[in-house]
Amino acid sequence: MTIREVSERYGLSTDTLRYYERVGLIPPVPRSGGGARDYDPASLAWVELIKCMRSAGVGIEALSEYCRLFQQGEETLEARKALLVEQRRQLLERMGDMRRSLERLDEKIEHYEQDLALKERALRGGCGGKRGEASAGSR
Repeated sequence: MTIREVSERYGLSTDTLRYYERVGLIPPVPRSGGGARDYDPASLAWVELIKCMRSAGVGIEALSEYCRLFQQGEETLEARKALLVEQRRQLLERMGDMRRSLERLDEKIEHYEQDLALKERALRGGCGGKRGEASAGSR
């Protein structure tokens, strides 16, 4: 699969894909006879992983370290697991922060909704009597 096809499939720019390869977030992508990148299933799996992890807020440094450890082989299984466990912990912490922020926004929105409801009631009350009744000045 060409870099343009991968770009379109995953919603990443070709520059981003080249960058990910250059800084070691994905292993070197196989090349065609003409030297163009030719993404194979293993390369696509790395792109999917990196996109998912970046979307979760995992940093470039942590992902680069993970890729480096992966390329070193089986003896790095525990280190890779530890890295992923730490990233999961950090993600849960960010999710908690986001939940608290969302709750605060909901409180502020509720405050404004209550203020608007009070102002609407005040406006209705100042229109000269109950709905449907003519005021003394309109007879």
